[in-house]
Amino acid sequence: MSAISLTPKALYEQVAEQLRQRIFRRELEPGSWIDELKIAEEFGISRTPLREALKVLAAEGLVTMKVRRGAYVTEMSDKDLRDVYHLLSLLESDAAGAVAAQATPEQLRELEQLHAELAKSVHDRDRFFAINERIHMRMLEMADNRWRSQMVADLRKVMKLNRHNSLLKQGRIEDSLAEHDAVLSALRAHDPQATIQAMRAHFAHGLEAAG
Repeated sequence: MSAISLTPKALYEQVAEQLRQRIFRRELEPGSWIDELKIAEEFGISRTPLREALKVLAAEGLVTMKVRRGAYVTEMSDKDLRDVYHLLSLLESDAAGAVAAQATPEQLRELEQLHAELAKSVHDRDRFFAINERIHMRMLEMADNRWRSQMVADLRKVMKLNRHNSLLKQGRIEDSLAEHDAVLSALRAHDPQATIQAMRAHFAHGLEAAG
């Protein structure tokens, strides 16, 4: 097997990103043990940068390390899922309220354009998911609190471990689009409290569909 070519970035960071994407694509399933020898051979690296990469993923919650046993892809319990949604709801609704209070006309137009792209993607689940996440992350950027943004980014990585993607449920994409529309309407009105409530409702319905 030929080794994967890695660019001259910190090697362990490159390896961590490769593994992260495999986890997101379910090539490494939740609960599965990571075969360090096989992956090190495939990447053409020693086990030292691989272990450093696994430490990064463990800090993000994507893998769980066991002393003298190695690492496996983290499994999410129902409680884990509820806890992650709860925190995301708090953090992202707070950010949305800040955007409602301070958004410029240009920023609102950008969110309108993203929402229009979302509406065109209802028949393409992967594209809908990608644009949906882009809208959420863009609002966090507009709210301009890097600590909150980092916390949400880490929580969203863990959320991708959920085996039961809420957007797979029948009618969930259409419901999600309607919930985004409600958030956007509150943003247009520059109503922080209505925006916060709309975003919390969006996460509550997402959790219900993901359960």
